[in-house]
Amino acid sequence: MIIVIAQFISLISRLLTILIIVDVLLSYFLSPYHSVRVTLDRIVEPMLSPIRRLIPPAGGIDFSPIILVIAIQAIEMVLVNLLYSIV
Repeated sequence: MIIVIAQFISLISRLLTILIIVDVLLSYFLSPYHSVRVTLDRIVEPMLSPIRRLIPPAGGIDFSPIILVIAIQAIEMVLVNLLYSIV
């Protein structure tokens, strides 16, 4: 049971990471009003906005997606390691 939960956490982490990367890449090619961008922004933006409040874009470069991906990976590692330590 714990292994299934750990795998689920890893899956969610990977999916969120992929969504963030796709959102960043599409922001270069699609209009902000494109339906795909709007949908992805609805998912990703609530996670990015608190980071953007703490660390504003520097020189026109937004580092919040990188910080979010690192945070997601770190949280995944901690949770999975805690679950495996229970076994």
